[in-house]
Amino acid sequence: MRRLTNRAIGWALLGGLLAGSLDMLYATGFWSFYGVPAQRILQSVAAGLLGRDAFTGGASTAALGLVLHFLIAMGMSLAYTWAARDAAALRRHPWRYGTLYGVALFCFMSFVVVPLSASPRGGSLPMLWTVCSVIAHVVLVGWPCAWFARRAWDGRWRGPVGFAAVASATT
Repeated sequence: MRRLTNRAIGWALLGGLLAGSLDMLYATGFWSFYGVPAQRILQSVAAGLLGRDAFTGGASTAALGLVLHFLIAMGMSLAYTWAARDAAALRRHPWRYGTLYGVALFCFMSFVVVPLSASPRGGSLPMLWTVCSVIAHVVLVGWPCAWFARRAWDGRWRGPVGFAAVASATT
């Protein structure tokens, strides 16, 4: 088994940053139509760790939610990149496997992570949210993870500019 190279980690982290950014834009945009402010969305992420107290913490718990959101997104991207290192099909067919990965991520987050978290259980969510979230997990998370993993292991690409120098300087 090969290890993740600095170049692969760099591409995976960039994929996670893109996926996290797109996903957060989707969530804040969707809920803005229901009058929910962005701070509340970010606090709902922090609620997975802090429970109901996240909603009374103001900007600090919103900032924690943002950090947690990006850590999760980068973890998702790193996981796909790690799996793609030895599975050529994941690299050759990013649309197909990125789609499957996005659906798997939605199911994992919805049926494993959130129920096991400290997040308070509210009422049922609108069906439109669920349908849009599945699509968003595919297009905004699964596909970027797959495409950046493909770049991580494609020998024609040198990697994110400057990442190797920063990574080698810190190790």
